[in-house]
Amino acid sequence: MEWLNNIIPNVMADTDRLFDSILATLQMTAWSGAVMFVLGMLLGIALTVTKDGGILRQRVVHQILDKIINICRSVPFVIFIAILLPVTKAIMGTKIGVRGVIVPLVVASVPFFARQVETALANVNSGLIEAAQAMGKGPIEIIFTVYLRESIPAIARGTTITLINLIGLTAMAGYVGAGGLGDYAITWGYNYGRYDIIWVSVLFVILIVSVIQFIGNLIARKNTH
Repeated sequence: MEWLNNIIPNVMADTDRLFDSILATLQMTAWSGAVMFVLGMLLGIALTVTKDGGILRQRVVHQILDKIINICRSVPFVIFIAILLPVTKAIMGTKIGVRGVIVPLVVASVPFFARQVETALANVNSGLIEAAQAMGKGPIEIIFTVYLRESIPAIARGTTITLINLIGLTAMAGYVGAGGLGDYAITWGYNYGRYDIIWVSVLFVILIVSVIQFIGNLIARKNTH
């Protein structure tokens, strides 16, 4: 403890603030990541099956979804936070704190993840799909037994990339008082010239990212055949 007090005195002076920041980052990542995974998966599947040559070809639907995703991906996250404040208030009941940033995080990350899913599904061997159709399997069955089953490694990698990107977005969450390690590093570290707080924040972000990357690589490796 004496050694830590010497090298990171400002962090050790208020460890509760550090732990609260770590918890806030994990909560924002977990909650928005779970919603992002479900919505992004559905959207990515819809993009794949409704395109030209898809098993549920619907050109108009595909074009609408494609344009919405492109528009959402072009809007900076900080602007999303501002323009979605009324929606956040209506859905979450508050505009501040961890709950106040979940909606913007989801809206910002879903289009990105949907593209990851679309790319993963596009690499599925078309011969497998044709074989499934020849066996009389319906669209829903093909989606689950062919598309998703064959693309687990690619989806795992896409999920990993998106979650890591999501952690980067949480660094801007201090705009609505959500806290997190990014806000901790800037507000209590950089603004006061306490560089030990900045380095400890970076260390914990690297640790969280490393754990996510390890789990993603493990899932991809276990399901590669």
